[in-house]
This record gives sequence, C-alpha cells and structure tokens, in this order.
Amino acid sequence: MFLIGTFLQLLFYIPTPVLSQNSNNCSNITTPLTSEEQTYARAAWQYFVKNYQPATGFTNSTGGYPSGTLWDMGNYLMALNAARWLNVTEQADFDAHLNKFLTTLSSLKLFENTLPNKVYNAATAQMVDYGNNPLEQGIGWSALDVGRILAAFDVIRTCHPQYNDWLKGIVAKWQVARSLKDGQLFGATVLPDKKTLLVQEGRLGYEEYGARGYQLWGFSAPKAIALEPFKLVEINGVQIPVDSRDFQSTNANNYVVSESYILDGIEFGLQGELADFATRVLDVQKRRFDTTGQLTAVTEDNIDQAPYFLYNTVYANGANWATITDANQPYPQFRSISTKAAFGWRYLFPDNAYAQKVFDAVKDLRSPDDSGYYAGIYEESKQPNKALTGNTNGLILEILYYKARGNHPLIASTSASVSTSKPNENASGATPSNQLNSTGNPSENASGATPSNQPNSTVTTPIATPADTSKPTEVAVTPIPPVDSPQPSSQLKLARPLTPVERRYAEAAWRYFQANYHSKSGLIDDRSDFKGATLWGLGDYLAALHAARSLDTITPKEFDQRTRHLLAALTKLPLFAGELPSRGYDTRTLQPVDYGGNPVPEGNGWSALDLGRMLAALYNLKSCHPEYTAAVDKIVLDWSYLRVVREGILSSATVTKEQDGRSLIRVNPETRLGYEEYAARAFQLWGFNVDRSAVGGEYQTASVEGLKVPIQRHRTDTNSKNQYTVSNPFVLYGLEFGLDPQMRSLFEPIFEAQAERYRRTGIFTASATTLIDRKPYTVHSTITGQGDPWVALGDNGQPVPKGRLVSTAVAFAYHALLPENKYSQQLLQGTTDLYNPLVGFYEGFYETTGKTAVGFTSSTNSMILQSLLYKVMNRQPLIRPTSTMKSPWWQEVTKGNSGRGLPKTAIQRTKLISDSSGSYWVSGGEKTPLVTGTKVTE
Repeated sequence: MFLIGTFLQLLFYIPTPVLSQNSNNCSNITTPLTSEEQTYARAAWQYFVKNYQPATGFTNSTGGYPSGTLWDMGNYLMALNAARWLNVTEQADFDAHLNKFLTTLSSLKLFENTLPNKVYNAATAQMVDYGNNPLEQGIGWSALDVGRILAAFDVIRTCHPQYNDWLKGIVAKWQVARSLKDGQLFGATVLPDKKTLLVQEGRLGYEEYGARGYQLWGFSAPKAIALEPFKLVEINGVQIPVDSRDFQSTNANNYVVSESYILDGIEFGLQGELADFATRVLDVQKRRFDTTGQLTAVTEDNIDQAPYFLYNTVYANGANWATITDANQPYPQFRSISTKAAFGWRYLFPDNAYAQKVFDAVKDLRSPDDSGYYAGIYEESKQPNKALTGNTNGLILEILYYKARGNHPLIASTSASVSTSKPNENASGATPSNQLNSTGNPSENASGATPSNQPNSTVTTPIATPADTSKPTEVAVTPIPPVDSPQPSSQLKLARPLTPVERRYAEAAWRYFQANYHSKSGLIDDRSDFKGATLWGLGDYLAALHAARSLDTITPKEFDQRTRHLLAALTKLPLFAGELPSRGYDTRTLQPVDYGGNPVPEGNGWSALDLGRMLAALYNLKSCHPEYTAAVDKIVLDWSYLRVVREGILSSATVTKEQDGRSLIRVNPETRLGYEEYAARAFQLWGFNVDRSAVGGEYQTASVEGLKVPIQRHRTDTNSKNQYTVSNPFVLYGLEFGLDPQMRSLFEPIFEAQAERYRRTGIFTASATTLIDRKPYTVHSTITGQGDPWVALGDNGQPVPKGRLVSTAVAFAYHALLPENKYSQQLLQGTTDLYNPLVGFYEGFYETTGKTAVGFTSSTNSMILQSLLYKVMNRQPLIRPTSTMKSPWWQEVTKGNSGRGLPKTAIQRTKLISDSSGSYWVSGGEKTPLVTGTKVTE
C-alpha cells in the first residue's frame, strides 16, 4: 500500500524525455561479435524493426499481431539495450524508441488501478484479452511478467542511468506489493462472476527468476526465491529437479524447460543450486539425443498453426518430454527444436560439443524476407516452425550481448540473492553437460612424460577409450558420521569482509566445485572435461572448501556435508602397493587410472608432490576445524611413508612395463623446482625430517631479463634435471606458508623477470602450468625451460608454438602476495573477468591473440579462492598452526615402531614465525637446525 503523500506526488509525476549517456561499463565489449554473429544480431533486430508500433512505441509479440504482455515488453527493452551496445541501432533511434515506449507505459490503464493488465493491444495500448479484444476491466495481472519487466528496468537504469527517475516513477505508480503474499508471487485472474481472484504464480525455474526481478527493486519474496518445494525425477539417467506442486492439486503446470535457466544464466549468472540444475537440464537433452538421434532443445514457443503456443518440456505434470498447452493438452506431434534455447545453451556453455551441435541446426533459421529468426524446427516433420516472435528474437539479441560482454551476466550478481538450498540426498551425480571427453591420442600425448614429471599429477591427456563410451558403475560413498562439536564457522578471524566485486569472484570460483561435484562419490574432477582426480586435485578441493567456508561463500551445512563426504572417499581409495594413494583415480568408480584415464587396477605409483598437497590441506583442516581431527588422522595413519621419505628427501614411485610384461616399481627423488620445496614444507607439518627437500641449499640460475632466475638445485643424489621454471608452486607456497627469506630469494626474481618482460615488450606475463581443451592439453608457459626463456612446452618437452598463456590463477595470487606492486595490479585487471558464471574461471588467455584459453580446473579455481582469503586475512599464511599435539597422529608417532615410516619424534619440523617482513613458516624443531640462508650460484 502507498503512503498518501507518495501517491499524491506520483499522481502528478510527468516524465520528460531524456537522451542516453554512455557513462558505465555496459558499453564494455570485451569479446566482440564475429562477422557471423553480427549477421545473427542484425537478423534478430529486424524483427523489432518490422513489428514496431510508432503510435505507442511498443512492438508486436508475434509477427504482424499487435498484442503484447508485460513479458513481451521486457523482451523488447532487453533487445533494445543489446542492439544499442552491439551497434545494431544508432543512439538517436535508441533514445527515440525508449522515450516513446516509456511515455506510453507511464500512461497505461492499470488493472483495477493496481498493476498492468496481462496483455495490451500493441498498436493502441488498450487493455485486451488474449484474443486482442478490448476489455474495460481487463483480465488480471501476471506476477511473473511483472518480475520480467522489473529485471529489464534494472538493466535500462544501469546502462542508461538518466532514465532511472522515470523508471522509478513508473514502478512507484504500480502497487507491486499487491502481487506479493506470504513471501510468494501472486497473479490476479477474473472469474466468470467478474470477481478478482489472487492465485500463486510460478514453478521451479521461472518462480525464482521472477522473484529476483522483484528483489532488484526492493520487493522481497523469500519463499518464491527459495528452490523448495522440489523433487528429483530421473529422466534418461539424469536426476532432474521438478517442482513438487502438481497439476492435479494446483491446476498449474510444473514444466521443466530451458528458457528459465538460460535467462537466469545470461542476466543474473546462475547461482547456488540453479547452476547445477541448469547443467542437468542441458545434459538430459543431450542424453535424449544420444539415445534417439533426435536433436533436442526444448522450451515454450509459439508455433505457426493451432494451438499456436506450446510448452515443449523435459518434464511436465508427471510425463517426460511432454509437449502441452497451458491447459495440459498434449500435442507431441508439434514438439520442436527451439531456436532461442539452442542459442542460449550454445553461449552459456561455449565449450559444450552438444550445445554447438544443436546450435548449428538453427543458427541460419532466418526468414527469407529478413523478418527475423523462426521459432524452431519441428522434430517430426523436420520443417521450420515459421512463427516469428519477439521472445525468440529478443532473447537471441540478449544472448549475443552477453557473449560480447565476455559472458558477463547483464545484471550484477550482487544485486539479487538466490537460495543455495541443497537438493536432497538422492540427488544424482549428474555430470554437467559441458564435461565432454576429448579424443586425444595417448601415444602422442600421454607417453611423452613420466608421471614424476607432473607437478600436480594432473590428467594431462584425456582420451576416449572403449571404457569411456559405456556408463561406469558409480560408487556411492557414505559420508563419515557427523563429527563431535561441529563448529559454526571457520576458526579464522578475517581482517575485513570481501568487497562486492571480490565476492562475485569468490562465487564464480566456487561454481567450479558445484559444477564438477560427484554427489555419489564426494569427489571433484581435476578438470571439467575429464572424470578423474589426483591427490593434488583433491587437495585443491579441500583447500577450496576451507576458503569458501571462511569467506562465507558456502554455508556451514554445505561445508560439513562436503567435507565429511570427501574424508570418507579418501578412506575408500585403493592404495598403490598397499602404501599410498595412486597417482590418479576415476571420480565415479574410485578405481586407479593413468593420466589418460585408462584403468590400471594395480595402480601406477605415487607422487610425493601430490601427497604434500593433500597433507597441507588436511593439516589446515585440523587446525581451523578441529572437529575433524580424528577423521583426518585416521586417513593419514592408514598410509605407509617408508619409501616416500628417505634420508631427508621426498621420493616418488613410478611403474614401468618390461617387454616380458612384468611391471617394475622404481622410486626416485623428486626434483621439480618449487614443487619439491612446497611438498617438503607440508611433510614437515606432520613431523617428517625432509631437510634435503625443503627450501635451502644451493640453486643454479639462468639470466632472464637481466635477473638470476632459479632453474634447479645443485644435487648429488640424482641425475634428474628440472625441466622448467613456472610460477605455480612458488605462489602457492607464498599463499599457504608465507615467503620465508629462502623462498623469497627464489620468488622475487621469478616475479620480477615477468614484470620486466612486460615492461620491455608490453606482453602480459603470468607464467604457469595450465590445462587447455586441445592438444597438448597441458601447457607449461615457462619463465625458462630447457635452457631458453619464455618458451611454452608440452608435457613431452616439445615446444608449443604460440601456446603461451597468461594464467588467471597466478595473476590473482601475485596480486594477493604483492598488492602494492604496479605490475601485479595491471596483471589482475587483465584477468579478473575471465570466468564463466556457470562453471568458474577459465585457465587464462593466450599471449599472442588475447583469446580466452578454454579450460576449467580445480587448481585454478582453488587458487583464486585461496588468494581472496589471503587478502582478507591481512596477508597471513593460510596454513595455521595446530593448537594441540595430542591428536591420534602424534600419539602413534610417540609410540614408535609403527612399521609404516612415521616420524621418529613427535615434533613438527617447521614453525610459524613473524618479523618485520611478515609471517612465514620456517624449518625448525628439535634436532633440526634452522636454515638461515640460501646460496645462489650461476
């Protein structure tokens, strides 16, 4: 209800035409349309040119039919804004069209003087029914349509702020509160006796979308924005979320379609569980294609024959793949491939092969008379559905604008919150549909490097094998029982909260761990295109869990559930030779695999580096969340360390095949520069004496950009050589352990060489190991490699021409560690927007072209979360000291004679200290001399 004064003020509100001013980042086109995409945009805009009503400023909802709902008006505003920033229409035309539109909208007759009628004649602005017949009373209002236009209003006022007052006046004139009741959205309908009945509107998908539109203008509908009530229905092997309010009891369809998730993705950025739901909805359509050969992209659409409007659904009212009218009448013969749905999935999931395939089927489905895009293709007849609509063409323009903005949501993610309630425990591990196996040749890519040369044992060459084409039996792991005395939050005390921008980055990074989560096994894929994990990758996940909880990106409940699930899964991993976790595992079956994903039932050795990564993460879990101590110690006490720690050195095991078929195990010292030092520090936390692997001693250097960059240790215990120097292990060490004097002497020339290269050449440089979606799949953009500076190498040591990448994760980390440095600031600005709102941050961009490097990994997104946490911890090391030495681990160490290579004494071999340069961990402990210097030689 209005206050009387407000009502009187608005009664005399008279807007004045205004001219747009380009004063915001809406014009920031970071990924310009290709020439082909420009053709798509111009074709879609022609619909609005040919269906414009100059007397009102409105457009027809369908070609040649002068009618329109508030939803259609929202479509037009979104299309008009997109066309302006894509330079499809001129500024003067934009202003003229928007001024006319708002002038008419301001003077619309409202239903019962409350809210706009459900539909108007686009040519006259009269209230009408759906047959376009004038009605004095009208037929009610739609709350979902109100939510749609409120979202469009927000985009207009953001991108063209001089229209803000005019829009505020329109919204204030409407009695929006009348459409809210009990935290839900309510529409109005007129009964046969002319009485008005309020009816709850919205089902899962559209209900949340509409409520977020309301929220943008300060109207709260908490029940509508929550995901409940819903259930999971298995369709084509995928658990699909379905609104549990059925048609029989509510007379409302609970359809599952594509468009609501597409709109959420391009406008708000899919958040919380909606990101997972969207991937399932796309994946099930792919699976229908896999089993039937019928391309599938279903959503609601107009059609070019009676009954003229249909809902093509994944599920509706108890039926899979139902095609129905609003009255639930079936018309399966008219199911169609939707043009707008195909466009939406293609640009929301740009790396998805199926989305590309279905897009290719409709991308040229334009009318020959240049009137816009047709609505789709009938599945049965294979003929075009020649309906021309503002919905199809408006959404295409909006999607292309989203792409041009670098896949940035059109509405700031902090503008409207979203429920993050979890699906029930029966949710399947439906894999996001953008996770497709690649078809690399293992003989060309997997065999070129021995496993010990993999710094984080990442899966370097995903290959399709016969086993990949059949559905594996997924192992269901039961989480460990609830822990004693659960903590409501992290033990950490943050120096400040995240800024809104930082929070957006944290949410985006966490999306990787939502999109790539196996809800049955509790594991996360190392990379989004491969169903495999290493111990390093699982350590990344555990570190990301801690960071996300500390930053309040996830709830205590989600943190606890995921942590208990992961800890349980770690106890189920088969150990290599009964000693230590193998190098890689299938995240569905938990069985050992090689780096190409091929099953190796006996395992393929272990990596001391990966063990170090996991030990660091497990130690910090105990320190910051001590309620998990017993479960953590149980895991690490199951492992044997007799061969991984030998004479103060970390060693890794590989398996080689002899010509006679025998498998031979070889254990060799680790020599990977930076990684060895990082892993050693982690082992020291648990009391292991690994002085000869810890940072210190003499290092050989090479001159790069006039700086002495370390290339390897001086060693007498092995002939193995470090192949290249990259940033990853050094920045991770700095974030987790701080930069002690020895590490700083290595870290600084590595960073300064990259900064100097940028100053000399203007080429952004953040040298790192990154994963991409094509051969050679892993690229080492080195500072120096095999004797040459700035080379890009594959795992096989071969150069990768034009393959150098600027690493997103390393850019975030350098800025966290060196926030005052000018180059780190410039580097961050160049990479912060490299994320897909559905699946996390990309690996980076190519130095030579500036194009985004397609690839998503747990390592990158974990490091970004850790970098953000480091910033708000006042630059304190992320690894925090434990508060007790009486845990099961230390009790077993004290007992001695364990037969599994535990430390000889119950003391940590490293300690956290502080001085004028900051806080950092250093080697130290009883009988362990403190390393005081690092000698560097040429």
